Amino acid sequence: MKKSKTIYPLILSTLLFIMMILQVNLHEAYAHPPQDVGIAYDLNAQTLTVTITHKSGFGFHYINSVVIKKNGVVVSTNKYDKQPDPATFSYTYQVAAGKGDTIEATVICNISGTKATTLEVK
Repeated sequence: MKKSKTIYPLILSTLLFIMMILQVNLHEAYAHPPQDVGIAYDLNAQTLTVTITHKSGFGFHYINSVVIKKNGVVVSTNKYDKQPDPATFSYTYQVAAGKGDTIEATVICNISGTKATTLEVK
């Protein structure tokens, strides 16, 4: 009888420990940085279109920020609380730029990772 009194708590605590390890930051296992970021600039309309591929089928994992720089200076920081599509989507921003300017878009996942791309206005 004494053996079972000491073995059961040991088994229970071991199982609880294993369950805790499996649950710790489980949502981060589903998180990943954006897979692709494409940008296109329309010189006539002075608009920048940022196309993002970030597969996210879960509400807690999404692109929460897009930062736009022109010639190395931040001109726009855009915050979001969800993705408009669970895979690929685009945002359009007004950005005044001329030929020779460099535009960079940095896309940030709310849990893990960033991806940036740059273009020169022609």
